[in-house]
Amino acid sequence: MAVSRALNFCRRFSTVSSEPLSVCIVGSGPAGFYTADKVLKAHEGAEVDIVDRLPTPFGLVRSGVAPDHPETKIVTNQFSRVAQNRRCSFIGNLSLGASVTLAELRELYDAVVLSYGAESDQALGITGEELAGIHSAREFVWWYNGHPDCRNLAPDLKSSDTAVIIGQGNVALDVARILLRPTTELATTDISCHALAALRESSIRKVYLVGRRGAAQAAFTAKELREVLGIKDLSIEIRQADLSKTPADEEELKNNRIKRRIHELLSKAAIPATSVCNPSQKELHFVFFRKPDRFLESDSRSGHVARLRVERTILKEDVGSGKQIAVGTGLFEEMECGLVLKSVGYKSIPVDGLPFDHRKGIVPNVRGRVLSEASGDAQVEKGLYVCGWLKRGPTGIIATNLYCAEETVASISEDVERGVVTSGLSKPGREGLLQLLDSRNVKIVPFGGWEKIDSEEKRRGSLKNKPREKLTTWQDLLEVATK
Repeated sequence: MAVSRALNFCRRFSTVSSEPLSVCIVGSGPAGFYTADKVLKAHEGAEVDIVDRLPTPFGLVRSGVAPDHPETKIVTNQFSRVAQNRRCSFIGNLSLGASVTLAELRELYDAVVLSYGAESDQALGITGEELAGIHSAREFVWWYNGHPDCRNLAPDLKSSDTAVIIGQGNVALDVARILLRPTTELATTDISCHALAALRESSIRKVYLVGRRGAAQAAFTAKELREVLGIKDLSIEIRQADLSKTPADEEELKNNRIKRRIHELLSKAAIPATSVCNPSQKELHFVFFRKPDRFLESDSRSGHVARLRVERTILKEDVGSGKQIAVGTGLFEEMECGLVLKSVGYKSIPVDGLPFDHRKGIVPNVRGRVLSEASGDAQVEKGLYVCGWLKRGPTGIIATNLYCAEETVASISEDVERGVVTSGLSKPGREGLLQLLDSRNVKIVPFGGWEKIDSEEKRRGSLKNKPREKLTTWQDLLEVATK
């Protein structure tokens, strides 16, 4: 319904005004670029600046999408056309809070849209979570995708043959696939060179995907599941008992075609193959009905994880939501592991001057309009908007941000028509921002700087039969961008 209203607003305000509306979008991922595109189309005189703390644009399309999913990254061609619009600019290497404050952006621009996503992680909150060998899946994904913040993560892939991934969503499957897929296949992707080198020497042969609930509730998609099940020379291990369905499971599956397909794929994969098992095969274990209880330290390696204690669970109906939730049984098991990757959700980070709902991990908003607080009588913050994960939480696919942006831009357009947001020459916009940054000696990276990075990465990649060889340090990125 919300999407429908957003589409109607966008049609209604398809050419709201030719006044020079100035809009600053913080965050250059899909939510940011879709928002910019919609603003430029809805307001003929608008100037849009997309700012990002990184010198590279595209957010999770660059640093989150798996290297062996190049088709998903094609959307960057569309985003590049937006950035090349004469009324749009990309300003990289600008950190909100350090380079410029939110309050200053609001003084400089008619409207500010925050779409900087989720750059932190949910914690499990269990004993031993600080032990070495335990990382978030986000960090691991950033590491193999060449994000400069995780260049030096150096996950230990050699001290153990077993990795445990906590979580059963698409990110968990991505991580499992990268650990288990032959490196000869990864070598022709844009995976970072340091990750490829580490994976070539990896001792990891067994990966356990651990989830609190059952196969009927698994959060991954059928496409992702089929891909990991199709890895050659991979043994799939699933307990037959974990695939049994209760009447409540049957009801869930009856109402969800995607979930039914996932359960069918898992059931088929659980049937033992008739061929002789190859002892050198890698193994992927789907472990259902197990809840992490605590991490246990190695006896021989002080401060390093060696085992995960899990509690068996059963499902009970959550009164009110109609969903089944995992409840502990008091029965515990231990799983040996030398590497743990937590894939239990991303978390957004608040900034000074921004209302934030810490319980939900989002900015309180109504259809993208930021509210002064999370309580029911909150007021709308004039000229301040939100889009993407910061608006709705870390859910959905890339295209979900398109509908999310349409709704937010519809709210901006309505506010312009009502006079709540005034467009004109009263605020300095881009010129004012650039002057302020220059006075603070902030070295920004324009889109032309990114194009230099892009060209250099592709040149290096061509030497190795890869689509690109990513620059993975801040120093290298900035040196190439400013040549």
